[in-house]
Amino acid sequence: MSLKDEFATRNFSIYGQWLGILSMILCFALGIANLFNLFHFLLIIFAIFALVSFFVILFIEVPLLLRICPTSATFDAAIRKVSTNYMRAATYAVMAIIQWVSIAVAVSSLIAAAVVLTFTAACYALAGIKGQAFVGSKTLGGAGVAQMIV
Repeated sequence: MSLKDEFATRNFSIYGQWLGILSMILCFALGIANLFNLFHFLLIIFAIFALVSFFVILFIEVPLLLRICPTSATFDAAIRKVSTNYMRAATYAVMAIIQWVSIAVAVSSLIAAAVVLTFTAACYALAGIKGQAFVGSKTLGGAGVAQMIV
């Protein structure tokens, strides 16, 4: 199944997974970029939250990493709990809210991460509301890898 065929299935969990990858890239890039903000010390804290979000999303969306990276059993158990569409929506919503709160400190590029995290949470929530089962993108490792780990 090609990427085009995956998007044609209209399964919101696949949309959420791809938006999650985009969120991960944005959180990493914007987290590093805002670490060097000299004018707003509190913005640096939100940049650190963005970097932490990057690592959380990395392990959520690429479950193979739980097998190959040396992580604690507690961390593995916490990440494995985020397996349903509703739990993923809640996780992304919390990360989005943290980035939206950064606007109170200063308007920065972290807004882009907040917007994409919000869209990701919405896609996973829609998948849950529509009763669509989580389907991992075959391009990102496929359902076989995800089933083996989870």
